[in-house]
Amino acid sequence: MNAILRVAVVGHTNTGKTSLLRTLARDTGFGEVSDAPGTTRHVEGLRLFADGVPVVELFDTPGMEDAIALLEFIEALAAPGERLDGPERVARFLATPEAGARFEQEAKVLRQLLASDAGLYVVDARDAVLAKHRDELAILAGCARPLLPVLNFVAAAGARTEEWRAALARLGLHAVVSFDTVAPALDGERLLFDTLATLLHGHRPALAALVEARAREADERRAAARRLVAELLVELAARRDIVAEESEAALGAAVERLRAAVRAREQACVDALLRLYRFRPDDARAAELPLADGRWDDDLFNPETLRRMGVQLSTGVAAGAAAGVGIDLMTGGLTLGAAAALGALAGGLWQAVGHYGERIAAKLRGHRELSVDDAVLRVVALRQTQLLDALEGRGHAALAPIEVGGTPAGSGDEVVERWRDGPLPHALQRARAHPEWASAGDDAREAAVEDLLAGML
Repeated sequence: MNAILRVAVVGHTNTGKTSLLRTLARDTGFGEVSDAPGTTRHVEGLRLFADGVPVVELFDTPGMEDAIALLEFIEALAAPGERLDGPERVARFLATPEAGARFEQEAKVLRQLLASDAGLYVVDARDAVLAKHRDELAILAGCARPLLPVLNFVAAAGARTEEWRAALARLGLHAVVSFDTVAPALDGERLLFDTLATLLHGHRPALAALVEARAREADERRAAARRLVAELLVELAARRDIVAEESEAALGAAVERLRAAVRAREQACVDALLRLYRFRPDDARAAELPLADGRWDDDLFNPETLRRMGVQLSTGVAAGAAAGVGIDLMTGGLTLGAAAALGALAGGLWQAVGHYGERIAAKLRGHRELSVDDAVLRVVALRQTQLLDALEGRGHAALAPIEVGGTPAGSGDEVVERWRDGPLPHALQRARAHPEWASAGDDAREAAVEDLLAGML
């Protein structure tokens, strides 16, 4: 028995064999994925590790294209009355010229399966069960290796999952796994490797170690992702931009700078999340709006964005939310006229929240402060929550971008409801009084991040 479990991934052409390896390896760049048949023409391999130790070596093989003709050819090689077992029949075929010509692709598959400890037979569950599939399995069985059928695309409309399970059972294959490479179930990997372990008892301890190691990695990845979002929200809540000049033009320019900074900071978080989950930069976009150069192209500050996400605005901050900022204003003797002048600029009312110390002194000198509105914080939190959920359930074979926007999926979820309708978390309310938290390195800020993680994410 090999120290590393060697597994050949086999099956009919265009069933998702390369897609399976991409998702198991969490590598969007492995091999080539296309709707065109026969995309994979050569054997390619990759290794899966448990705590730095290689456990499984997976080999992507070309698709079998003409199993019916190949089975007839193999059967014709036997002399009348000659009784050969499966491996002898396969070996005789591989010694013929046709193995390097007409049946070159099938020969590559069989050689790799013979050199492996087991095979994963990948099925497109959307396909009807046909004679070619039965002949493929008959040929593969001749290699005398344990074979585990893997039903792919089971989440697609029209998948014939039960039809395939029944057909495989009639062929003596009762251990069957459903694993959708585009939208794998959260326990999909564990089920696949656990089932493989039942066929290969000698490799059970190593496969168990692999399952546990990958579960730990998933937990650590999820925790790191939640922390990225919490840090984003605390930084945005803490941010305060002082506008020293009195003119409307200066205030308008400051508002645009803050809006651009918020967009850029959210995009940086999205980029970090995609890298963490090992997806491509253009694998996520805001729904219903075009993607521009791999960037989020939704406008956080458009009232329609707030409406789609289900965030309600109070009348007192409606204008500030529509502009994407709230303005705290305090002067030495605040007058209705001064407030009205600012209100006219935005077309509505502004928040009037005073703090203390240097901030009050700045305001007494006539300075104004810009901050990110509560409603925008809620939208950012909802979008990042949606993105996290999507990344958790996305396979690395998926080609369509993640659509983020509109009413959050699972809108009845407690976390979503709290972000949409509940009070702003205490950690973010505290951040309002600590502009120094807008940058990293403060212990109190880290405590606020931990509070936010415990309470809302």
